[in-house]
Amino acid sequence: MRNEQILIVEDEPAIREMVVMTLEMAGFESLQAADVAEAHQQVVDHRPALILLDWMLPGDKSGIDFCRMLKSDEMLAEIPVIMLTAKSEEDSKVHGLDAGADDYMTKPFSTRELISRIKAVLRRSRALSSDKPIEIGKLSLDPKSQRITADNQVIDIGPTEYRLLAFFMSHPERAYTRTQLLDQVWGGNVYIEDRTIDVHIRRLRKLLQPYDCSALIQTVRGTGYRFSSLVE
Repeated sequence: MRNEQILIVEDEPAIREMVVMTLEMAGFESLQAADVAEAHQQVVDHRPALILLDWMLPGDKSGIDFCRMLKSDEMLAEIPVIMLTAKSEEDSKVHGLDAGADDYMTKPFSTRELISRIKAVLRRSRALSSDKPIEIGKLSLDPKSQRITADNQVIDIGPTEYRLLAFFMSHPERAYTRTQLLDQVWGGNVYIEDRTIDVHIRRLRKLLQPYDCSALIQTVRGTGYRFSSLVE
């Protein structure tokens, strides 16, 4: 069985070489790119299992731009992305996650932590990539196309809200704390405020409101949220 391929998109050769050695020691194969154009070609040619993507890249397109492009492409959206950046401010982390990144690492980082994050993201990605469609009430989720429909109408949904809704729909009728939702959807190593989840819940409810589905996401007082078709 061929080892999983990880694409490293990083314009600094020394960092690329360090990451390649780390990945090979952990049993992964490596692909490399120094800018968005090279990265896109590698994705098209090889379809890697995961992308390590530097925030700042040469040229007119940044890592964030490339991440948005990937997540808006139905054929490529399911490839998980870990952003690598020197930006440590919470606003920057939220900005990266909102672009569709699955995790976020601030430079400098340890090689052990990098491998741990990669394995965790791959596990979460596999858990959310079941081929079996899920239907709850009016809502239908097709994991293959990453499309959400309500009464056969496609809902225009961003990558972060998609991941959140996919988790809810695959784990209905159970209350989750904000911390649990952050851990399950973004990973336990993404250090952002618990209340960030409230922002995404509001966005998700707003997207579902026109289809009379916003009530499926219920606030559980003193705990957090649950996804349920049972009217409280």
